[in-house]
Amino acid sequence: QVHLVESGGGLVQAGGSLRLSCVASVSNGDIDSMGWYRQAPGKQREFVARVTSAGSTNYADPVKGRFTISGGNTRNTVYLQMVSLKPEDTAVYYCYARRGLQTYWGQGTQVTVSS
Repeated sequence: QVHLVESGGGLVQAGGSLRLSCVASVSNGDIDSMGWYRQAPGKQREFVARVTSAGSTNYADPVKGRFTISGGNTRNTVYLQMVSLKPEDTAVYYCYARRGLQTYWGQGTQVTVSS
């Protein structure tokens, strides 16, 4: 079983920065990758970024160059540094961890960017 706890969301003005954190508690086994999705009101949940246990990273096009994901190593912690935030980044951000075919989700943290 994997339990995820996110923190770091909040309200920020456009152009500002936030850092999200996610800690995974793992009962047994290793995590293959960790990352973030987000869901804006009235929209589907979308991929944001991920990091594998080997350190490889992937980003969605809308956040490339503005968001940086780090961690995902044996400490089972992942961070999402977000800079140059835009109102369209407003969403609930969900941390996930993938182990084999199983995906675990955090409860989500709200990020609101005001214009």
